[in-house]
Amino acid sequence: MSEWKTVDDFAAGIDGNRLPRSNALAGLKWTVRHDDGGTTALTFTDESTLDSGDPYEAVEGAPGTFFVSRTFGDAPRRAEVVIADVNTLRTLTVTSTIAEEATPGVPQVSQEFRPGVLDTGEEPSGKAPEETRDLIGWRALYRYSPNHLYEHVYLSSERYAWQCLVGEQRGHGDVDLATAWKIGENRYVFTFREFRIPVATTWLYDLDAMRTTGVFFGLNGSGEVRHAPGGAHIIPLGRVTYPGDDQPV
Repeated sequence: MSEWKTVDDFAAGIDGNRLPRSNALAGLKWTVRHDDGGTTALTFTDESTLDSGDPYEAVEGAPGTFFVSRTFGDAPRRAEVVIADVNTLRTLTVTSTIAEEATPGVPQVSQEFRPGVLDTGEEPSGKAPEETRDLIGWRALYRYSPNHLYEHVYLSSERYAWQCLVGEQRGHGDVDLATAWKIGENRYVFTFREFRIPVATTWLYDLDAMRTTGVFFGLNGSGEVRHAPGGAHIIPLGRVTYPGDDQPV
């Protein structure tokens, strides 16, 4: 097997099947009210800049559901994704943070999850985002570009396995920490945190269209911060079920 690849190696071109950037939020202001208290104000000055001067990218990853990724000039080791359904007003905010030092056996990039709502004065509809076991036992291929094809196997509520079939990481694979949230019918937010390299990802899954929208966030081989967009077509391979009470965690 070749040398283990860094985010710079495998992420180049991994946005080949990513949905296009949306300018639908330009000129708008969102107030995200988190269920655990506090609010976050997002004023979209134009299609790529917040009023803070920080960059953002918005993608309509599913009809009416926006995937908004942002970085922070004053905190480069932190990145945030807000997934918001403008129809139900439900939101999920995922914050990824790169630790200053690596700890053996612990992913260097951690993630925090904050469900909430868009505070528009109207009542939200539908179910609130919640952690889910729906993906356990599912197996699928993810085609990010002609040169990027990966397989995922969702093992439990805490871990998933991956391997690269086509790309710079061909022959590489691992089992990493993962968290899945259900945010609507056939819509999920899936995240994982790698052990071998300092990188974490946040993805919106639209299982009606079988598309994903996401970002990688971590450090390259030189220790520089990288924030790389991605997107894939999903090719389902099947699902296994577990008998009786003998279920994964």
